[in-house]
Amino acid sequence: MERAVAADLSVYLFFLGQGHSRERLALATVVEAEESAPQVPGASAVVSAEGLAAGTVGGGAVEAAAIRAARAALARRSSRLLAFDLGNAYSAEAAAVCGGRMRILIDGDPEKHRPAFQALFRAVRAGRSGVLATHVRTRPAAVLRRWFPESFRGWASLSEPWRGCRREVEAAARMGRPVWEKRKAGWLYLEPHAPPPRLLIAGAGHVGRAVAWQGKRLGFEVTVIDDRPELANAEAVPQADRFIVGPAARSLRRLRLGDDAYVVIVTRGHRHDAEALRACLGRKAAYLGMIGSARKIGLMREEFLRRKWAGPEDWDRVHAPIGLPIGSRSVPEIAVSIAAELVAVRRENASRVPGEKRPPLSRKP
Repeated sequence: MERAVAADLSVYLFFLGQGHSRERLALATVVEAEESAPQVPGASAVVSAEGLAAGTVGGGAVEAAAIRAARAALARRSSRLLAFDLGNAYSAEAAAVCGGRMRILIDGDPEKHRPAFQALFRAVRAGRSGVLATHVRTRPAAVLRRWFPESFRGWASLSEPWRGCRREVEAAARMGRPVWEKRKAGWLYLEPHAPPPRLLIAGAGHVGRAVAWQGKRLGFEVTVIDDRPELANAEAVPQADRFIVGPAARSLRRLRLGDDAYVVIVTRGHRHDAEALRACLGRKAAYLGMIGSARKIGLMREEFLRRKWAGPEDWDRVHAPIGLPIGSRSVPEIAVSIAAELVAVRRENASRVPGEKRPPLSRKP
């Protein structure tokens, strides 16, 4: 199966955040990766004259070579494409069996593309999608970038090299993963970007707070819901983007769910968990998980089916007991198991072809 990929916005954000500094930076981006390459398209790194400043393009010998090339490009304000055959010298140098091939784009002067990166972040913050397009001319080497917002209508007025790119840009947006294509005068690299998935955490107790910390690091927009104002606030959960103070069930019922919503139910008691779950069952969500022992989950399932609050197919969608079975006991371990399951489901969802039907991830007995 092709690995699901998404460009790392945090690296671009780091680059933009250095605008006040006089230090010049280069940008390295994996634009193509095949077989068992150590990174995926969209992985990026910022390189200064001193070395790696943020991000990664794979580590080991590949990254060392990319950093050397980026520092040289930075000195000349030039750009180049690096190609790696990982079945030969580089895997041997790294003392690892990698295999596959990679291309890394080195942009020695990304500062001139700052408006395109800024347009990307304005769109994502406003909840809009789009595609960051990069044209790579090989002779002479040059890089051009442009942000195409969703439903872009100005195709007829575009000049080269963007004229005639509509089909490729719209296809990349539909697929939701980076695209690398040969063009007459070079290459076209397309990165689709969308607002981050929403992590809705019902419960601001120890587990909820730990999951919020993990979720933010994983790129989710985090909302914490709890009826205790002393817990649902920025001082108690600094990683959260949004707080809703009120009963979990009522709050979840009022919220829009959908394919970008990941719901984690970790309230302070069995009754509150059940009420929150009832508010979500039968509605579309990317992920729905609830904490509890296998015995508790079994009893709750029996009650829901007996009272006709849910059908067997509804329970098939619930990740309960929540989290991957890693033998977790402490709060941090439970949060890690939940975060790992969120990642697994997010990657599975991202790898689906639009319209394709697949069974849900296998559930624990």
